[in-house]
Amino acid sequence: MPQDEVLAAVEARLISTFGEPDSRAAVTFLGADRIEVLRFPTADGLVRYATLGMSAAPMADPTVVVADPLRGPRAELVLTVRGGRDEVLRPLATLGASPQVEGLVVAPGASLDLGGPLWTGAPFTGFLVAEPGGLVPDLELPEPAEPVRFLPLLPMTPNEAAHKRVHGAAELQERWLRHGTDLRDPERRGVPLD
Repeated sequence: MPQDEVLAAVEARLISTFGEPDSRAAVTFLGADRIEVLRFPTADGLVRYATLGMSAAPMADPTVVVADPLRGPRAELVLTVRGGRDEVLRPLATLGASPQVEGLVVAPGASLDLGGPLWTGAPFTGFLVAEPGGLVPDLELPEPAEPVRFLPLLPMTPNEAAHKRVHGAAELQERWLRHGTDLRDPERRGVPLD
């Protein structure tokens, strides 16, 4: 399936799930294809941001000399923020380009750190990549291509990221759940870690 057809199918899946986007931003990085970030507001005050372009090609292990153009995991990233924070558009596009630029394979349980606040005043500098399927169903592609998975991003404070490195993603998510953490709150405090 050609890349443009894959991306058209991905965009159609996002629109069928979230409705029409009210805006989009595009970023092109040297040596990488264009990555768009679509913005989808909801009736209850949430804003969902989704990358479009990351799934055009499968992610490949950087140690492989020649990447398989068909086989390998494909994904797009989805972030939900109450009230929206449009400053996150460029960081999301950067992460969306990271498989092409850095050879990064983004998978559930991974940490994605940007080294600075996700938006002005944000207590978060990175994300935990969550399991797909809950918000946007996987998009099946013709064999032998793997389906496109829509990976939710959960903002993490630097302390939460350090805790995750030591104790694992499942323990951090359990802690968030135990404390009733609203992961969509752009101003939430870090979860107690002691």
